[in-house]
Amino acid sequence: MRVLLPLPDRDFDVTEVAVPWRLLRDAGHDVVFATEHGGLPPQADPLLLSGVIFGQLGAEPEPKEFYRELTGDVAFRNPLAWEAVSPEAYDGLLLPGGHAPGMRQYLGSPVLQTKVSRFWATGRPVGAICHGVLVLARTIDPETGRSVIAGRRTTCLPKYMERSAYYLTAWRHGRYYRTYPQYVQDEVTAALDDPEQFERGPIELRRRGTATDDTPAFVVQDGRYLSGRWPGDAYLFARRFSALLE
Repeated sequence: MRVLLPLPDRDFDVTEVAVPWRLLRDAGHDVVFATEHGGLPPQADPLLLSGVIFGQLGAEPEPKEFYRELTGDVAFRNPLAWEAVSPEAYDGLLLPGGHAPGMRQYLGSPVLQTKVSRFWATGRPVGAICHGVLVLARTIDPETGRSVIAGRRTTCLPKYMERSAYYLTAWRHGRYYRTYPQYVQDEVTAALDDPEQFERGPIELRRRGTATDDTPAFVVQDGRYLSGRWPGDAYLFARRFSALLE
């Protein structure tokens, strides 16, 4: 199966990209990357590699090792341009997140939204995690004039997580954790037909799911649409998305 994974030029989340890439690759799937202009490898948020504050709040060691491997991947080093993507040529679409300023290039792109709308219409599996759900919330179904996920159950980065990270780090990094003035959860919920379709999941600020423990993780599946909240859900999210493909 071929999976399309669009990215900004910089600042995407290390874990939300590297973990799905590694698990999908290990399952035998082909992951194709795309950036706005293509041709040059994108760069992850550097603070998630070094640690946001005092070496903490960044990616865990295993996802960082996966990212190191990813930077040598031929498809990652030679991404397509968004404009050149033919959505119907792929079996799955995966939309990762990230919160640093460079993510706005990807989260607000009309070109990417047009490609996403075309892929959504194929009825094939779509996965979005954290801020990646904003891409879907902003993508309009031409038949209904509403977001493509208007009628779907979904999760995304919960407000309490986004607010907590901002308050904890603002003294050092300003609005680093506030990508937009509006919280991700609020914008996603506003795109739904009914606010009750949003599922926050259990409150969790410290523990993350791993390759062997899904206890802290949470994802929402509605038909062929899968969503996750944050990097702590990445392993479960990747496994469930791989199962949707199969």
